[in-house]
Amino acid sequence: MSILARPAVATRAARTMQGLTRLASRRSGGPGSAAAWQARFPEYPRDASEATVPTSVAPAPVTVYLPPAGTAARPPVHVNFHGGGYVMSMPVMDDALCRFLAVEAGVVVVNVRYVVAPQHPFPAPTTQAYDVVRWIAGHGAEHGWDGERLTVGGQSAGGGLAAAVARQALERGGPSIALQVLHYPPLDLATGAKDKKAAVARPVLRPWMAAVFDTSYVPDPGGRAHPLVSPAHPSDTADLRGIAPALVITAEYDLLRAEAVRYAGRLATAGALAEHHEVTGADHGYDTKDDERARATYALIARHLRRATAPGAS
Repeated sequence: MSILARPAVATRAARTMQGLTRLASRRSGGPGSAAAWQARFPEYPRDASEATVPTSVAPAPVTVYLPPAGTAARPPVHVNFHGGGYVMSMPVMDDALCRFLAVEAGVVVVNVRYVVAPQHPFPAPTTQAYDVVRWIAGHGAEHGWDGERLTVGGQSAGGGLAAAVARQALERGGPSIALQVLHYPPLDLATGAKDKKAAVARPVLRPWMAAVFDTSYVPDPGGRAHPLVSPAHPSDTADLRGIAPALVITAEYDLLRAEAVRYAGRLATAGALAEHHEVTGADHGYDTKDDERARATYALIARHLRRATAPGAS
């Protein structure tokens, strides 16, 4: 076993990574700062405000991005969960995505700052994410949103949380979710990172990083086959018919590609795959660096959101 797969070591490594991320975010205008993330795609205005959603885990801070004025009397809602290995709290990384979707899909985007490990290991993030979505479904109308036309999505770990929210909605009888967007998600933590193979020798997401993230999120290896953690693992054989349809987006060189492809196949069998789209020649997190590819993928997501939330869409 890798030393980084030991819970105490992984916890120290994760806390160090969190501290470095906080330092980077405080550098005025530098890489990793909020200003740098918000400077991307300046043609998409930032009409956003801060709010807090009550949950059974802890209050969840959210940033609410509004679509252009006159889009709809009660626009649908897309709930976004950021990436970061379930360890890094970086919702501002998705600022460009949220602004893009608010304009191009005509939706309210609720970007969630959920609790992260090791301070809050599984199941806290999945429980909180589901609580946020359920609250929006029940209270959206109070804010002028159409909580009955609801989608969820996320990138990397955020995609894993979106999948977990859709699974909980299936098993608990709601809320109704029109689409789940899973963008290069981790969907099999039960398979060790060292046993995963990428199409390139040095993928962006290295096995040591995955070991830190996975161990921090689910310290007990025996718990990593849980369906809300590893729905792509062969041990999860539940019937998924009726789960929210999914747009699954994979990157050709990503260490996590194979598990997302497996899950896309499982969703297809359940009649719940809207599309599996592969970004060729790209690796994990490609859209944070490559504006051209980011625009193309975000436009694809926007088209699916519009289709899923159109009045009368089933």
